Amino acid sequence: MEIKQIKVIADKIRDNVSKVIVGKEEELDLIMVGLFSSGNILLDDVPGTGKTVLSKTLAKSVDCDFKRIQFTPDLLPSDVTGLNIYNQKSGEFDFRPGPAFTNIMLADEINRATPRTQSSLLECMEEKQITVDGETRKLDAPYFVIATQNPVESSGTFPLPEAQMDRFLIRMKLGYPVGADAKKVLDRFNDANPFNDLEAVVTKDEIIDIQNSYAKVFVSEPIKDYIVRIVDATRSLEDVSLGVSPRGMLAMMRACQAYAAINGRDHVLPDDVKRLAEPVFAHRLVLRSSYGASEKSVELIERLMGRINAPTEEPGARLSEEKAETAEEE
Repeated sequence: MEIKQIKVIADKIRDNVSKVIVGKEEELDLIMVGLFSSGNILLDDVPGTGKTVLSKTLAKSVDCDFKRIQFTPDLLPSDVTGLNIYNQKSGEFDFRPGPAFTNIMLADEINRATPRTQSSLLECMEEKQITVDGETRKLDAPYFVIATQNPVESSGTFPLPEAQMDRFLIRMKLGYPVGADAKKVLDRFNDANPFNDLEAVVTKDEIIDIQNSYAKVFVSEPIKDYIVRIVDATRSLEDVSLGVSPRGMLAMMRACQAYAAINGRDHVLPDDVKRLAEPVFAHRLVLRSSYGASEKSVELIERLMGRINAPTEEPGARLSEEKAETAEEE
């Protein structure tokens, strides 16, 4: 699939989601970055901001299988992944797949489940497979996890461990609609819920094609060096005990490629890295003090980006680099 086609599909999704969701274009772009690059999204915001509605609206815009799991303290790992049940007629165990066997999964209030249940998502989020009783089953493509959590309420919740946080490509907030956008919400939902009349505008095969094509977006050597310098700097911050991992570094490159693609570009710009630094890197920092860690990690990334010089590309720099590479091959 050509990069221009990726933008056309992204525009279709934007237009369809905007029939329900008001004023969240930038946030939707980040979610599409996760979907197109086979990543996972953590919506970390207070109740009532539309986290679940946005997730369901995106899922309904894509002609894929969708499952929603409400995470609670009594939820078991087998309730997510499935289990083997003994069949008295055949004398054998039959596997009954759980809701994790889908294409797009909404893990609602993920931090309300116990660490044991949370860990049941580690394999499917990273390896796109599920192992039950020693047997591994591959998940159908595309596979995309959107999780939500409430950062304010701590009663009856279990914070996500670092290993799980690192498996989310992006952590983001939606925020409250204000002013004219808030009034549009009232007008849109005045008579009926527009979500009920929503139809899919993108097929499963188109999403798979995008996931196999977005990596064609060119990443120059200066951009790669820029990403590496940022990652190295996170590991030497005074308040940070653990910086961005190699997985996080690769996640940034993939996210930048997908972000460029949905904006119709065949190359990554330094501004793409700047835009994605906070949602891709902040939640991967492990701070020495856990108090207010979420907000502090965002501040640290913002300060860090202000200190590191971004590469500057002259017009035609990418073309010159490609010609040089061709000359070397010849």
